[in-house]
Amino acid sequence: MTKRGNKIYLFRHGQTRFNRDGMFTGWTDSRITKKGKEDAKIVARRLKKKKFQIAIHTRLTRSKETLSIVMKDHPECSLILEDDRMIERNYGRLNRLMHWGVVRKFGTRKYDEWHRSWNIKPPKGESFADVEVRVKDFIKDLKKFIKKNKVDVAISAHGNSIRLFRKIMEKASQKEAIGWFIPYDDVFEYKL
Repeated sequence: MTKRGNKIYLFRHGQTRFNRDGMFTGWTDSRITKKGKEDAKIVARRLKKKKFQIAIHTRLTRSKETLSIVMKDHPECSLILEDDRMIERNYGRLNRLMHWGVVRKFGTRKYDEWHRSWNIKPPKGESFADVEVRVKDFIKDLKKFIKKNKVDVAISAHGNSIRLFRKIMEKASQKEAIGWFIPYDDVFEYKL
């Protein structure tokens, strides 16, 4: 039997219209689609037999909606927190733009740099390196919180914050992290 207070369950919000349509979402608030609700139900089934006492979401509706679906099977969860250090990468001026439109206007090279380069920021946005700084800070505080309170935690987050969380926890390279696809219906489990 595993002791309480050493597990993290991390999952991505369900699909949104922006995800479905190939748009840069970033910090734009958007709701999950019908498929997004199905994604969240799959996550809920994967977590049904797991127990956690704390849940965390970001300020964005898609994170909250997904967590709400998951929470239906978790009466043991006594506290829900909001922490925007796990919010999606801010794409700045690219938020709300179609991927193909960015390629057409700025070219494939610029699109690739803004979308998947480690240190290059889109105009008025964040690079992966920027996101890693805030996610690293979140992980440091989360580990202290879990150890002090002896709780297990579920986190409803976003593709790029999860990418950096995984990179840190799994000691992966920048190249590996950039290449990952973060599914809408999976759970990443970590034991401290």
